[in-house]
Amino acid sequence: MDLQPVERRSLSDAVFDQLSGEILAGSLAPGDALPSERRLCELLQVNRGAVREGLKRLRQAGLVQIQQGGSTRVLDYRDTGSFDLLAQLLFDAEGSPNLVVARSIVEMRGAIAPDMARRFAERASPEQVAELQATVERLAASEDLDERQLIALELWGALARGSQNIAYQLAYNTLRKTYEEIRGLLLHLLADELNDVAGYRALAQAAAAGEGPLAAERARDLLAKGGAPLLELFARLEEDQ
Repeated sequence: MDLQPVERRSLSDAVFDQLSGEILAGSLAPGDALPSERRLCELLQVNRGAVREGLKRLRQAGLVQIQQGGSTRVLDYRDTGSFDLLAQLLFDAEGSPNLVVARSIVEMRGAIAPDMARRFAERASPEQVAELQATVERLAASEDLDERQLIALELWGALARGSQNIAYQLAYNTLRKTYEEIRGLLLHLLADELNDVAGYRALAQAAAAGEGPLAAERARDLLAKGGAPLLELFARLEEDQ
């Protein structure tokens, strides 16, 4: 375990970042005990309040179990971790994208987006339908691929809100936050999807007409144009590792 004295900018955040990084990187394995609060204060050169707040955040994230009057032990985040860990898992300690996590994000996008579109068709208000249609026309009017990518993110966000499914909305928020970390890397790989204006319009038309199964099909077809090449690329890169 290689802990470093933290900067004075945000002590509890820095404590959390270092310890969670060690856990997610595998330097601290499930079942391992963290150093005592006193020892962590010495290693990180922070006060006990910052250490306790950092440990509290680790517990809330599902990374450790704090035993009353005893040790703090590392949990297996795959069993106990929260969805918010996704962004941290996306890059390794050297800053390289984690291909397994990137693949997982693309697969989840393809899994939940069609049902978001179906639920939108069933539940969206007239105002939400109008927002979706206006967003599609903004995307169609743009000739800049980067701008289209940003508008497409707004479009999927509109579908998530209109689905009136809070789990989908929160999942989308996390996926978008994580996706934005690698958005630039994926831009040209998603060009066929982003340039499929007819596909976006067909999706919006089906959703606006209340045709749930058709909206889901249109969403699935649209995402396959970007998702399939990405999954093929990730598979090749994983084989080369």
